[in-house]
Amino acid sequence: MATLLLKKSYQLSNLKEVTFKDLWGSRGVFTTMRMVGKPPKLILLKPHIENLIKSTKKYGIRKKNLKNTIKGLINKNTLYKGPDNLFRIALNKKLISISIRKRPKPKSNFNLLLFRYKRVEPNYKNLYYKKILAKLSKVDSTKFDIALVANEKILETGTSNLVFVKNGKIFSPKKDCYLGNTLKFISKKIKINFKDIFIKSIDDYDEIILIGSGKGVTSVSKINDLIWRRRNKNCYTKLNKIYNSLI
Repeated sequence: MATLLLKKSYQLSNLKEVTFKDLWGSRGVFTTMRMVGKPPKLILLKPHIENLIKSTKKYGIRKKNLKNTIKGLINKNTLYKGPDNLFRIALNKKLISISIRKRPKPKSNFNLLLFRYKRVEPNYKNLYYKKILAKLSKVDSTKFDIALVANEKILETGTSNLVFVKNGKIFSPKKDCYLGNTLKFISKKIKINFKDIFIKSIDDYDEIILIGSGKGVTSVSKINDLIWRRRNKNCYTKLNKIYNSLI
């Protein structure tokens, strides 16, 4: 895992600072935002906080004025640590943890590896990520991500949403995956058709693109497990331009 540039944990009840815990594997939720520029700017901050608050209700995390508490801790800890970082906030019933790490920049020869696994309660950005993190820890995150596969369908990656391009039309998995804030933003600017994406039909697609806070918009060069190769980058160029309007 990447070295953390900042790591802090606070008791949820009184916001007293305690020994840092990343909270992975506990019953709780998290969100990761891209942090760019000086002074630091958090990309899509408002929808990230709104989704996080919505998810806390599902997992029984309660505190009066929780949204303001989260905003206060973000403001307190949004320190300049470089031009391009990832800011993560995680909560369970006892703790709020905040960390900053350098954002790995994806390379042009990006590859997907298949992992037959579906996230627990995939509609939520929960902390049940240990199996995914174990897989991700074994690969170079600038060159690889893992594509989660269940019932012969590709769902999402360990870090991002996926879109698939066929004859200029854009498709994205419609269930058993989390609809991230970056994909939601892009879907308001360009039409995305949500449908099941089956492994058996993967060769129908000219482009496969990751979309998320960490990966931004990243074009997949190949999937060796499926002998799939990128045919062009036409849609990637369009989506990347939309995404860059946020930065």
